[in-house]
Amino acid sequence: MTSETRVPPAEITGVFGAIVKRMTKRKLGRVPEQLGVAWNHPRVLRSFFAFSHKAEKWDACDEQLKALAHLAAVSVVGCGACLDFGYLQVHEKRLDIEKARALPRWRASDRFTPLERDVLEYAEAMSQTPPAVTDELSRSLQEQLGVPALVELTAYIAAANMVSRNNVALGVQAEGFSAACGLVPSEPRVAAAAA
Repeated sequence: MTSETRVPPAEITGVFGAIVKRMTKRKLGRVPEQLGVAWNHPRVLRSFFAFSHKAEKWDACDEQLKALAHLAAVSVVGCGACLDFGYLQVHEKRLDIEKARALPRWRASDRFTPLERDVLEYAEAMSQTPPAVTDELSRSLQEQLGVPALVELTAYIAAANMVSRNNVALGVQAEGFSAACGLVPSEPRVAAAAA
């Protein structure tokens, strides 16, 4: 990690700890230091893992849209660790890495479709404090995606906010996982408030 976390990492032990270490080594190539921070309360970590595992099975909304929404949301919150992991996920799922690269400049980029622009705007609006989602944007996405996909997208963005706010509060930093896809998270930015 580039700096110390606000909560010291705990030693990952026990049967569940061995499973978690084996799983993260298989998925990431090593055990992230940030896992030790979460290990201070294994039941919370287990709940995060269970939810994440279930959310991976959702299939009403396109994976590319959810990945873009995730990156936009965690960027607004300012979670470098989530950007780092999000870029790795885009790479591993073989999604459009060029769109991920262009995300910090999505409003000026010609890489994004009108639907993707609406999804990015929605993710940023949901991630503002207070949320700034408009009825018009919600209606537009409902028409383009359908109700089940919009509900899924909304829950996905909400989950990204939960995890990224958790990481920022605990001082969890990026660990370089995105280097596998040739991306380095830029400094997280806070999106401009909707005009």
